[in-house]
Amino acid sequence: MESLAFHTSKLDSFSGFEKPLSEARYVIVGVPFDHTSTYRAGSRFAPHAIREASLNIETYSLRTGVDIEHVPIHDAGDLHVVDDVSETIRRLSEVTKDIFSAEKMPIMIGGEHTITLGAVRSLPKSVGVLSLDAHGDLRDEYGGGKLSHATVLRRISEVVGTDGIFVCGVRALCSEEVEFIEKHKIRHVTPWEMRELGMAKMARQVAEFAGKFNHLYLTIDTDVLDPAFAPGVANPEFNGITPNELMELVSAAATKRMISFDLVEVCPNYDTGATAVAAARVIFEAIAQAEKSRKR
Repeated sequence: MESLAFHTSKLDSFSGFEKPLSEARYVIVGVPFDHTSTYRAGSRFAPHAIREASLNIETYSLRTGVDIEHVPIHDAGDLHVVDDVSETIRRLSEVTKDIFSAEKMPIMIGGEHTITLGAVRSLPKSVGVLSLDAHGDLRDEYGGGKLSHATVLRRISEVVGTDGIFVCGVRALCSEEVEFIEKHKIRHVTPWEMRELGMAKMARQVAEFAGKFNHLYLTIDTDVLDPAFAPGVANPEFNGITPNELMELVSAAATKRMISFDLVEVCPNYDTGATAVAAARVIFEAIAQAEKSRKR
């Protein structure tokens, strides 16, 4: 685990109940990076805010019957980020490879959505990426650059293929993204389509997508939630999904196929802490669901 020790340092711990790295099944890595943020910067403060929130909410999951207090989690601290996007992504890839090689699940707390590319580049082959996001993030360039929170899923599609991505909750696209989606028949569903379909059928669609691959990577952009529930995000977008709908999607994704996940784009300075609490709860529930699936 040399690169893990080299690239991270620790100030506080997620959940407050922690096992040594050697005994853990789940490893938390904070990524305090928002270098390409364009509307509301500040997601670099999210790892600390989410960890703080996690210390102050109950650990028992009523959905799963799992208590996070009894789950072997290790918090590896925060990635040593730099202003160079490519270098930060490379460092995160090294850290996640280290965690995978130790047969543990890496869980990233962003930071901006660009960090997902670093994690995905470290994944084994035959992986599907489920993105819960208000935005497509499918532009080829943004602000003159190829690596950005607005291009991250486009770059990921170059790693896993366009048939390896599924975007749920999307409701904000530019014409370039619409053309790319239509050309490559990228799976996507809006909040109103989800409601018309019903969450039980929506969960089956997630399971059907995951079943095409050996592994599933879940990335949760917190702006998938309607701003009424999560105002403290980098790019809030009207007409989003509800917390219950988000938890249904997370529960459907967090099966034995889920190899890793991240949660990104919380900007704690734009609310009074509610979004960080929501983020901590979502991470708790995703871990609990993964643990329940593992035991099953």
